[in-house]
Amino acid sequence: MFNLKKKSYKNFDYILFLTTLLLCGYGLIMIMSATLSKGTMSYVKTQAIATILGLVIIAILVLLDYEFLGKIYIPIYVVCNLLLIAVLIFGIGKEQWGANSWLKLGPIIFQPAEFVKIGLIISLAKFIDNNKENINEPFTLLKILAFAFTPVILILLQPDAGTAMVFIFFIAAMLFIAGIRWRYIGYAFLIGILSLPVLWFKLSSYQKDRIFNFLDPERDAANTGYQAKFGKIAIGSGKVFGRGLFEGVLTGFNYVPEKQTDYIFSVVGEELGFLGGFGLIFLYFILLNRFIKIAKKSKDLFGSLMIIGFAAMFLFHIWENIGMTIGLMPITGIPLPFMSYGGTFQLSNMICIGIILSVSVHREELSF
Repeated sequence: MFNLKKKSYKNFDYILFLTTLLLCGYGLIMIMSATLSKGTMSYVKTQAIATILGLVIIAILVLLDYEFLGKIYIPIYVVCNLLLIAVLIFGIGKEQWGANSWLKLGPIIFQPAEFVKIGLIISLAKFIDNNKENINEPFTLLKILAFAFTPVILILLQPDAGTAMVFIFFIAAMLFIAGIRWRYIGYAFLIGILSLPVLWFKLSSYQKDRIFNFLDPERDAANTGYQAKFGKIAIGSGKVFGRGLFEGVLTGFNYVPEKQTDYIFSVVGEELGFLGGFGLIFLYFILLNRFIKIAKKSKDLFGSLMIIGFAAMFLFHIWENIGMTIGLMPITGIPLPFMSYGGTFQLSNMICIGIILSVSVHREELSF
């Protein structure tokens, strides 16, 4: 279970760890700036506590041989599905956030889907690894798809289409890396296109409004398109160098809703300008680049697929969140890793980093 040799320390990816620390620090500063007008430091304190706890978890996971996670993948998968079923029965949040996606345990409110992402990536990576020799046989592939999409269906029932899209994206990436044939990919695209009319009628009115507003930003700028409009104005007003840290006007005076969560990038854009936004994206580039390098050097398919799943999950969050704030993607409510406020989300991000670092230090010496 815990199997860390002295020689393993030289495999520790210090660049990934330091990049993570920089992103966490960046996020804490921007959350502080975004919530100054609220007159409380509770947001920063919560995020800081989650970050410190996350660092402790990273230390534990680095010591833990990641192969242990593969040995308990069935219990992990079962717990994930039970959590999602509990959300359907006891979930809260529809009135405030549009979907019953949160559970409340005493004073603690958390979103189980954030942890289920990690659990499914671990479980699916091991399930694919166990069936890698026959992955392109129809029956085996159907088993894998049923295994992967059961949690997705439970999330869609909340309903949380944005989170479900994240799941679908990393599942597709993992299957592609595992080597499924191109014809199956073609079938998937065809099924997706044919399903669009059905999916459209299943969307709620606010989800349809988001798509309409994306296609026509001025359609309802004073109501359903308000957030998108002022988010883009805030980013544009920062120009190259920004207004200055803690000097945001539109974000500082609450013209941009959810500025500490989904729209944190608008705070970055207004206060730190193009340079601040570019710096953040560059840090994400380093992060994802280290993911891929570690995946390539993993000693087994299980480790590689886990990291690819995490990389795809992070990439989707980054692309969709930044894209929606600058008008390139529809609004989905997907947060920005290490930047958006949220204890559950921060912890889940740190757990991913811990598992990836575990793969890094426990890999065998390979020559390329």
